[in-house]
Amino acid sequence: VQLVESGGGLVQPGGSLRLSCTASGFTFSSYVMRWYRQAPGKERELVAGITSGGVITNYADSMKGRFTISRDNAKNTVYLQMTLLKPEDTAVYYCNANLRSQFGTQNYWGQGTQVTVSS
Repeated sequence: VQLVESGGGLVQPGGSLRLSCTASGFTFSSYVMRWYRQAPGKERELVAGITSGGVITNYADSMKGRFTISRDNAKNTVYLQMTLLKPEDTAVYYCNANLRSQFGTQNYWGQGTQVTVSS
């Protein structure tokens, strides 16, 4: 099982980035996908989530209107489009895959990608 994030980097305030997370080793289309982030000295927090079919999305309040989560099940990839970035968005961004079934819960994490918003 692997989740590989990419697309992080240094961006100026007000700029945009698109993160990608490509999955392998499991049935991606069956999993709820989420993005989390963790800033230095802070706990990991939920950024956004998307259901397995991509119909329903949810966002943390501070990301609404600025971030968009999407997925392409044919490519086993989930995306996070980030706009109007602020210095407080600086964090390591992690991709998460989660499946709850009658057999239990499977939960996978990527290694993270650094996003730095600074002038």
